Amino acid sequence: MTMKELAKLAGVSPSAVSRYLNGGSLSPEKRAVIREAIEKTGYEPDMAAQALRTRTTDLIGIVVPRLDSEAVSRMAAGASDVLSREGYVCQFAVSGMDPEQELNQLRLFQTRSVAGVILMATVCTREHERFLHDLPIPAVVVGQKYRSVCSVYHDDYGAALELTRLVLRRGRSHPVYIGVTERDAAVGVSRRRGVEAGLREFGLDAEALPIALSDFSLESGREAMQRLLAEHPELDAVICANDHIAFGAMEALRAAGRQLPEDVSVVGVGDSWACSHISPHLTSTRFYYRASGQEAARMLVELLRSDAPVRPIRQTMLSYTIQFRDSI
Repeated sequence: MTMKELAKLAGVSPSAVSRYLNGGSLSPEKRAVIREAIEKTGYEPDMAAQALRTRTTDLIGIVVPRLDSEAVSRMAAGASDVLSREGYVCQFAVSGMDPEQELNQLRLFQTRSVAGVILMATVCTREHERFLHDLPIPAVVVGQKYRSVCSVYHDDYGAALELTRLVLRRGRSHPVYIGVTERDAAVGVSRRRGVEAGLREFGLDAEALPIALSDFSLESGREAMQRLLAEHPELDAVICANDHIAFGAMEALRAAGRQLPEDVSVVGVGDSWACSHISPHLTSTRFYYRASGQEAARMLVELLRSDAPVRPIRQTMLSYTIQFRDSI
């Protein structure tokens, strides 16, 4: 049913129906007959058309890297909680951890006339930062620190530093590190730098730290651990950029006959639910992923409701806690 047909049924003009739907001025009598016609027909307005006419929308575009990630699901749930309470509808797009796809989806959201966007970023490139900075709608980044865009991120450096201190205080002297691509400034760069800073504090040569790269997965962590074992059989500690990598490393160590934690200490980042269900239980860093999504959503709502001619750029770094378990 169209708006014109609804107006004919109610005995009013189409402009009266439009004012009713958009909260405009209308007599109580006309409101009553339009409401009755809507209830009788089950009429639902075309929200996209209304958005084009009024230049307002309640849609928020959220770009996520993947769906099979605890961290992403927690962040998305946190953002959705806040936005739903504030009357917004979340529309998700999955980038597949492809930076170019992130940009494509941001462009798509821009053409779809969303009110604002949240990017759960995998990388921090100049192109990403320039695009988000120039967007005509508010944008917030989660998981990476963008200098010219509102961002909510984690203390990746501090978490990796504290894990490294913890391992070295146990008397370990031949640590290795399994990281990820350095295109990821948070996980790839900041966590590696935290590990290297911890080594320097204990008088070890950070430049000589054996490093293998993986792709965040258990399988890739296992393969990286096998390479490190072949090249550095003397290793007695493994610091991993995330928990899934650590799970794979533990599999490879056990397959090689190493006892955990008697022969080798292993630590991860993320505090996955599985950390408490494997043997030995994995020591890990807990980041507050749900809180990061909530904070990003609050930032975005603030920007959407602000009348300031220039949008303020806020940067929020969230803390972490170490979850001590049996793996060290």
